[in-house]
Amino acid sequence: MDAATFRQDFPEFSDQLIYPDSQVDFYLRVAEKLLPECRWGEMLPYAIELFVAHHLAIGRQNDLAGSVGAIPGAVKGPVTSKAVDKVSVGYDAGSVALEDGGFWNLTTYGIRFLQLARLFGAGGVQL
Repeated sequence: MDAATFRQDFPEFSDQLIYPDSQVDFYLRVAEKLLPECRWGEMLPYAIELFVAHHLAIGRQNDLAGSVGAIPGAVKGPVTSKAVDKVSVGYDAGSVALEDGGFWNLTTYGIRFLQLARLFGAGGVQL
């Protein structure tokens, strides 16, 4: 797996100024060390890409927080409501979050990754 293949499969991360190759490559190396091929089989490349996308998205959130004077890396959950003047919007984040998903529930990539990890970690099924 390389940064070019990742960017082809996940074009939302194609901006190399925001997501430099060095950062993509770093998370690719981490994923390759943490995700065993014997567990994932042919789905390993997709699992690696979801892992990387999740970490890049979290990193971007931290970059944006730091750029406006907030604390990068501050722990917070998904926004479930927001009001500006007389207009408000709310989201039911709990309806898409995975139980005990923790950190992985912070992005759609993490949710997809965790769903797959749970499937591949469940082992065989006997009836």
